[in-house]
Amino acid sequence: MADALKIQLPNASSAMALAGDGEENLKTLSEQTGAVLVLRGQDLHIAGTENQVDLAAKLVRSLEYLWTQGNMISSADISTARQALDSDRTAELQDLQRDVLARTRRGEEIRAKTFRQRQYIDAIRRRDLIFCIGPAGTGKTFLPVVVAVQALLANQFEKLILTRPAVEAGEKLGFLPGDLQQKVNPYLRPLYDAINEFIDPEKVPNLMERGVIEVAPLAYMRGRTLNNAFVIVDEAQNTTPAQIKMVLTRLGFRSRMVITGDITQTDLPTNQQSGLAVAIQVLKHVEGIAFCEFSQRDVVRHPLVQRIVAAYEKYES
Repeated sequence: MADALKIQLPNASSAMALAGDGEENLKTLSEQTGAVLVLRGQDLHIAGTENQVDLAAKLVRSLEYLWTQGNMISSADISTARQALDSDRTAELQDLQRDVLARTRRGEEIRAKTFRQRQYIDAIRRRDLIFCIGPAGTGKTFLPVVVAVQALLANQFEKLILTRPAVEAGEKLGFLPGDLQQKVNPYLRPLYDAINEFIDPEKVPNLMERGVIEVAPLAYMRGRTLNNAFVIVDEAQNTTPAQIKMVLTRLGFRSRMVITGDITQTDLPTNQQSGLAVAIQVLKHVEGIAFCEFSQRDVVRHPLVQRIVAAYEKYES
């Protein structure tokens, strides 16, 4: 039996936030519920069976806090809202939506978009050593950079160190132009980009000169003790067991370290074990270490990225 419902949105910005670019969110809501959603001005029309319309209306209302604020809603927000409805976690969903982690220089709100992301953020705030593994687009590197920058600006740490192994994904360092720092910069670019979201890019060189922010290849960590520092080790799946043991034992007093990577995507030689995989096995029962794992459901980039990750997981299984 066909049914219909109209939800009146408070203003144009709410309508734009709910609909998304090219009304992509309305298409996602239709896929999730089977209902047909059409936006006419500030009126959202929902049509379908009684169950379809009811589910679509519940989903839209579970996202109300976001669209009433004019915050652009993503497919990840919709997926998390559906998960909350299915598992009776609507109160937890409201807490997640209201917990603003930071604001970018442009004023955009940064917050967890999935329940696992929120668990990850809680672990970063509370533990001194955190491992996070998962596919591209899950925020496993970006989120600790956000927490680290906020902590640095609040003087909770003296320095922020971001590092990753300079392992080639299809090209050789020797063929790249420039000195060693210029050669490794392409590998560190994602870390610079994340920092620039929160600190004026013109101020970053001065902070780097003073050693407040350090972005360097993993080899630069050898022989050091990292005290009063927030350390992020990115792309750790490309470390050898010896390298990751080396960096783990650099952890000093009043410091925190986050290790991230995707153990399904290593650029090491085929006969070389991933240090990240070994470390997880060795340390999984050590008290005081947090382990977080993301899946394709936690991908918060373009919806196609989630589908690409899922397709590869299916192909490789």
